[in-house]
Amino acid sequence: MEKFNVPCYKIASASLTDDHLLKYTKSKGKPILLSTGMSTMEQIKHAVKLLGKDNLIIYHCTSTYPSDANEMNLRVIETLKKEFDCPVGYSGHERGLTPSILAVALGACSVERHITTDRTNWGSDQAASLETAGLYHMVRDIRQVPALLGDGKKVVYPRELPIIDKLRRVK
Repeated sequence: MEKFNVPCYKIASASLTDDHLLKYTKSKGKPILLSTGMSTMEQIKHAVKLLGKDNLIIYHCTSTYPSDANEMNLRVIETLKKEFDCPVGYSGHERGLTPSILAVALGACSVERHITTDRTNWGSDQAASLETAGLYHMVRDIRQVPALLGDGKKVVYPRELPIIDKLRRVK
């Protein structure tokens, strides 16, 4: 990988317990994306201890393809952020877009999704992958998250004023 001068390294969930690979990857001095599917919190803590928190993004992940809604447990994003005090992303293997968008709403700093030219192709990843249009829609919808969440202050919006005049009987 070094000969390609990659900007960062991704440690797949299956390799989270490979101490030799983690140490070797850390020795390269580049940012590391650590996927946490099929891992316990203790295994994640051990990997983070080996890698350190500098230049690390931990990715919440469920390693089923495609993942079912009851396997998502997106609140783990919040748990990982509290536990490790470093950036947390989301690596999704679900059908559709909603979990990826919700992950950002819960604080994921980045989203990783598999992409394909045709979801009907052979292979275990295809059903959990996004085609070009799906990727476009996911990015579009994720970019709306900050506006959708707002600032938490309850206000009456200017566009509501004519509606008040029209519908509210007691002002």
